[in-house]
Amino acid sequence: MQEAPLERPAKNTPVLALAGVVHADPDTTYDALADLVTPQAGQASFFLRHDETRTLVVQGGWWYRGEYRVLPDEEGARVEHELVNVAQTAHWAGPITGRAVIADTPALFHQLLTDLAARVE
Repeated sequence: MQEAPLERPAKNTPVLALAGVVHADPDTTYDALADLVTPQAGQASFFLRHDETRTLVVQGGWWYRGEYRVLPDEEGARVEHELVNVAQTAHWAGPITGRAVIADTPALFHQLLTDLAARVE
């Protein structure tokens, strides 16, 4: 697994943005989120854990970039997820190629919030 850059590539288009609240401390939530989204050994992905900003980046394939942020919230921790098309060539084809991923992301994010809550609340 290689390190992903914190900055997005020159060509990027946000495709989907989701957010939810977990009733736990932001630092605890961030650590649990990192455990859940860090690619396993052997997976072809780029990954970055940027603790100062509580940001996690998972980038794989030629078009996909997932960004996660954990922010303080009056109810605990706000977890944000942004799906970004980072295809540098044939940028227009990213959302077409990834249409199943894009369609599945809201349900997967909801499950991720459920799993996070079970770990930290």
